[in-house]
Amino acid sequence: MNMDLGNYDMGGYRPGASLPKRVLWYFVNATVFHSWLLPWSSMKCALLKAFGATIGKGVVIKPRINIKYPWHLTAGDNVWLGEGVWIDSLGAVEIGSNVCISQEAYLLTGNHDYKITTFPLAVKGITIEDGAWVGARAVICPGVKIRENSIVTAGSVITRDTELNGIYQGNPAKLVRSRTLADPA
Repeated sequence: MNMDLGNYDMGGYRPGASLPKRVLWYFVNATVFHSWLLPWSSMKCALLKAFGATIGKGVVIKPRINIKYPWHLTAGDNVWLGEGVWIDSLGAVEIGSNVCISQEAYLLTGNHDYKITTFPLAVKGITIEDGAWVGARAVICPGVKIRENSIVTAGSVITRDTELNGIYQGNPAKLVRSRTLADPA
């Protein structure tokens, strides 16, 4: 039996907003978020809230980010979203407080079931707990929980939940050591 993408199946997926809202978001995302034109985080936060995101205080949003569906996004206080971050929020993306998501990191909530010929869409949310840091160009796969104070190093691919205070590296990422936090002197 061969793959037949002509019979692609969305697997019952629904984006969670009307077509007009999705089209409007597409243009807002392209002109405001995925560009250099408007660098102000406060305006971007207000727009995300207007489209249904839950956004905390002190959130910093750099230029050129891409957010699929903001109504599936929750971000706590003092979150930093670096340049080129892609939040593919087909499903829920929950970001805790004091989280840094560095340049060009990719948060992926959708995938496909390659065992079925109609290649159905499978969506699983992502949770990134307080104090975590996702390094530049890291990939967070569907259904993963990044635990409190964990670090995903640059270029790593996280396919499973992390441990508290764990530092992860590689593809697939593996625990390389524990993070120890110290108060500033």
